[in-house]
Amino acid sequence: MIIGIIMASGFSTRMNRDKLTLTIDGEPVIERVIKAAKASKLGEILLVYQKDEVKDIGLKHGIKTILNQNPEKGQSQSMKLGIKASAPEAKGYMFIVGDQPLLNSQTIDILIDAFNHNDKEIVVPIYNKKNGSPTIFSSKLRNKLLRVEGDKGGREIIEEMKNKVEFIHIKDYKAGLDMDTWEEYEQINRMGMKK
Repeated sequence: MIIGIIMASGFSTRMNRDKLTLTIDGEPVIERVIKAAKASKLGEILLVYQKDEVKDIGLKHGIKTILNQNPEKGQSQSMKLGIKASAPEAKGYMFIVGDQPLLNSQTIDILIDAFNHNDKEIVVPIYNKKNGSPTIFSSKLRNKLLRVEGDKGGREIIEEMKNKVEFIHIKDYKAGLDMDTWEEYEQINRMGMKK
């Protein structure tokens, strides 16, 4: 079973407003991410949140929500909370960022299938020649992941274990777009409305 851990407890500092509750085609960004995860082959989905509005959207969709009381510790804190709350029979953890509103279940499933059908311990999507999200880490790396600090997420582990990484080229580059600035939000919003 692959556990989906949606990391949705950042500060949106570059946006100067909560980007997860902004809407794309009339739907909150985080809700679109949750729906993509729910429509996929993920065995369980956990939402790590900071704000009640985000928690409420998770509860509306019947997924487990976990409050991040120390969001200032960076992305690694969300990862750790998600791992600790995951079912012990988890075969892997998929880390999903909350600000990737054009992510779809097909992309998630491509990555899950890649993980299930090879012996690599990490799966990383590539969009337009750049590493992106969501990534999958084998539960064999649990202790290593629990030692990660700061806002780097699993990047250092990916670098350190390159020979254990399966890189998957995703044709639908829009699925990999995240939004840190208002301009990026506006661009993605235009794309979302064309779908």
